[in-house]
Amino acid sequence: MTDQTTEQAIGQITEQTTGHTDGTDGPPVADPHDNRRQVLYWRLLARLFDSEEQATLESASLAVVEDIGLPPALLDPQASVDSIVQRHPDLAAEFDGLMAPEPDPEDGARDRAAEVRRAALVSKVLLNVFASGSGTVTAGQLARWQSDAGWLERALGCRPGELRGGRAGGRMAGPGVSPTGTGGGGATPDLSRLIPAIGPELGAIEADLVKRMHLREVLADPKLAAQLTPSMSLIEQLLRDKNNLSGVALANAKSLIRRFVDEVAQVLRTQVEKASVGAIDRSIPPKRVFRNLDLDRTIWKNLTNWSPEEQRLYVDRLYYRHTARKTTPQRLIVVVDQSGSMVDSMVNCTILASIFAGLPKVDVHLIAYDTQALDLTPWVHDPFETLLRTKLGGGTDGTVAMALAQPKVAEPRNTVVVWISDFYEWRTEPLFESMAALHRSGVKFIPVGSVTSSGRGSVNPWFRERFKDLGTPVISGHIRKLVNELKTFLA
Repeated sequence: MTDQTTEQAIGQITEQTTGHTDGTDGPPVADPHDNRRQVLYWRLLARLFDSEEQATLESASLAVVEDIGLPPALLDPQASVDSIVQRHPDLAAEFDGLMAPEPDPEDGARDRAAEVRRAALVSKVLLNVFASGSGTVTAGQLARWQSDAGWLERALGCRPGELRGGRAGGRMAGPGVSPTGTGGGGATPDLSRLIPAIGPELGAIEADLVKRMHLREVLADPKLAAQLTPSMSLIEQLLRDKNNLSGVALANAKSLIRRFVDEVAQVLRTQVEKASVGAIDRSIPPKRVFRNLDLDRTIWKNLTNWSPEEQRLYVDRLYYRHTARKTTPQRLIVVVDQSGSMVDSMVNCTILASIFAGLPKVDVHLIAYDTQALDLTPWVHDPFETLLRTKLGGGTDGTVAMALAQPKVAEPRNTVVVWISDFYEWRTEPLFESMAALHRSGVKFIPVGSVTSSGRGSVNPWFRERFKDLGTPVISGHIRKLVNELKTFLA
């Protein structure tokens, strides 16, 4: 398409807002690049809020995309970002960090041509993610949406899956170009100023897509089940429906849960291992193995043996680092509300409990409850088996869980109780009094409202105020907050 044709197509729209496209008197003429960017964003808004195609916007947008050298497939709602990047690999680098905040240029000059190109790419990602349509969803459509959501997370400077569920990455769709590629590997940007918070919204869209999918039929077909990417929304549906599955469908469901558990465990294990538990115990001699060799100290202590004539250092003593740590046996009791609203926190904390259970001298107990309590301690080392034994839904009566937790407190000063719930309880005052009694006895009591990657979750204001007065404010937000609290206590 020629430049003249492009400007004519854009002019049909921009004349309505600028009033003039030539040098005649009147309002100032908008910059041509600004006009093009506006056309692309107007098309984006029209597509998001109106199912019917606007012919004028479509033709103008096509003219812009072709003129700036981008593939017309960017305007195809049925084309995934993966498919476009596979055909045009150079675009992968442009999508990475596309929407991440950038410092203003020192000279204040804007690259308006680059802004037009950015608008075209941003529009593609946003439209594919937020225009999720209606009606029945196939496994392929869900997988495509998850892939596109991964690209959106990469565009925001995050790893695929990080905003939706804290996983290490999404599903591999092609070598070097999928959301699990090299993008999003830097430090996670501060997205707290996004209104509304993007993580919960992505999770809500994904949950809606999963609900619109005939999940049982998909699970019964190995080929369709293989297209599914495990996510928090999908895992919630599987846990709710697991008692209604059998045979191939149940096996595929277990496989998806296992994959998700392993991916989340990898992320959480890294967070736990970033800080060591316990102080160095220098009363224990260091192990004389190569990995503990303190090379710098060995050289320094043997410098008197340096031979200038031979240009050689003779070492008569090796020095090793102390690695043994002082650890007092600690007991960690995790109580999880297994009502449907807490599934994200339950999955994360079940996995987290299994990780802490693998640390030396940490005795972990796990209790799940609704109107009845279940002691899951025998399976605490295997979060997969633990999740299969949970039952989502129902009311919440924390007093039944407290009846199981209290006898487990043998040494209050060496015990931490983590209670994960939204605290909308049937018996509020008796439960709070028993929690306050634990705190007064010397137990480290940590109330947790939500421990998700997105931070979405509500807490009963009655409990929130009383926990604050007690000096044990409710933790809500990213699971890293809970990890840091536990590491501080266990250190």
